[in-house]
Amino acid sequence: MFEFLKRKKIKIDKEKMPQHIAIIMDGNGRWAKKRGLPRSAGHRFGAQKLKEIVLFADEIGLKYLTVYAFSTENWKRPKEEVDNLMNLLREFFDTEIENLIHKTQIRIRVIGDISKLDKDIQERIVSAEERTKDKKGLCVVIALNYGARQEIINAVKNLALDIKSGKIDIEDVDENLFKKYLYTKDIPDPDLLIRPSGEMRVSNFLLWQISYTEFWFSNVLWPDFKKDHLLKAIEDYQKRERRFGGVK
Repeated sequence: MFEFLKRKKIKIDKEKMPQHIAIIMDGNGRWAKKRGLPRSAGHRFGAQKLKEIVLFADEIGLKYLTVYAFSTENWKRPKEEVDNLMNLLREFFDTEIENLIHKTQIRIRVIGDISKLDKDIQERIVSAEERTKDKKGLCVVIALNYGARQEIINAVKNLALDIKSGKIDIEDVDENLFKKYLYTKDIPDPDLLIRPSGEMRVSNFLLWQISYTEFWFSNVLWPDFKKDHLLKAIEDYQKRERRFGGVK
């Protein structure tokens, strides 16, 4: 890997590696349109790109990689596109996730309201999480039917119920306690958020968790996203001074 870095003239400090990178995988549809292909082809190429980046992230020693795969808003897309995405999801779990399970130490986590997904997809998710829960490599967190606002609303509701029942004293509520009610309760907040495709917004993704996250935007569309882009994002991240609201 470090020979690769030398060839690309990219300087990565192993001691300053981000622990957790989040990626909004954007641009599949536009990528397909530019090539005269159906949107489904863009999503398929995007899935292959995810596999490539996951393996590379594991290789360079990243601890957590969270990817925005399907949002709560994506149900508004044409039914044919949603159906294609669900079938691609099935295929991805049956092939790529299975390969990762058998050949790597990668862990799989899924965040979001999976109860809205078809039963067979839920079963694939539960199986992948269960079979990889004790692995020690990269933790790949897949956001499926995920929306940050709804995540926060659900957390508030559940916290309120526990306060009402007397399980929790309202005076004990702080950021650390609130985090225990989020999907990511046992996952560190992202150090770096990457969004390809030229869009510069967070699209209802990890709103609570990215309070102090560094952002990196690129005009490249997700299917064209390369290892070089990931490394450049990390290199830029390492040049920044994170203050977390303080002064250094």
